[in-house]
Amino acid sequence: MRIIRLMALLVLCLSAFGCAKMVTKQDRFPEMYSEQPKTILVLPPMNETTAADAKAYYTTTIAEPLSFNGYYVFPVPIVEELMQQEGLYDTELIYGSSVHKFKEHFGADAVLFTKIKKWDLVYVVIGGSLTVGFESELRSTDSDRTLWKYNGQVVVDLSGGSGNIFVAIVATAINAMATDYVPYARMANYQTYSTMPVGPRNPRYMQDGDDQLVDQGAIEPEAVN
Repeated sequence: MRIIRLMALLVLCLSAFGCAKMVTKQDRFPEMYSEQPKTILVLPPMNETTAADAKAYYTTTIAEPLSFNGYYVFPVPIVEELMQQEGLYDTELIYGSSVHKFKEHFGADAVLFTKIKKWDLVYVVIGGSLTVGFESELRSTDSDRTLWKYNGQVVVDLSGGSGNIFVAIVATAINAMATDYVPYARMANYQTYSTMPVGPRNPRYMQDGDDQLVDQGAIEPEAVN
């Protein structure tokens, strides 16, 4: 399992930095430094995969890296329960609309939207792979503008890694059955949210503007209804 984790991290790093254009946090996300959000409300993820359990599992991996980055994160289960009490069972109903109401009702400075793009386990006898991919977007409750947006993905090689084909078949099958998506989703989150300018509870608050990240393109203006 330790070897699999290291391979996953290696694949993630290579895909993120290989021959990619780099940009600073300040240049890519200037409004994070001008608005300086301190509190983040995480909405239940939007699941665009066929994996029915992806949403529940992925939800458990979001708050930790944001807190590590220095933000206060509203308790995710409580937010989800309150939304359901208001008849809002799906974040899809909110995405694209104004998020000012989250400032009024919760006092949140920003709202995080996530879309699960990939949650796939592929098993092909002597080889296999696990892919977890998502898209994250942080939107201001003051200006309704997107402050930060980034995509993350981790690919894990589940092959047996043995020269003996029969040993490889057995090892791959065991790895596939034992695979837990959560650690890899958390790993991808830590890598992705490291591109977000840190919050006020981090010692480097307002000092990380020159940090480099892989340029995924400028944030396109969002239409808010």
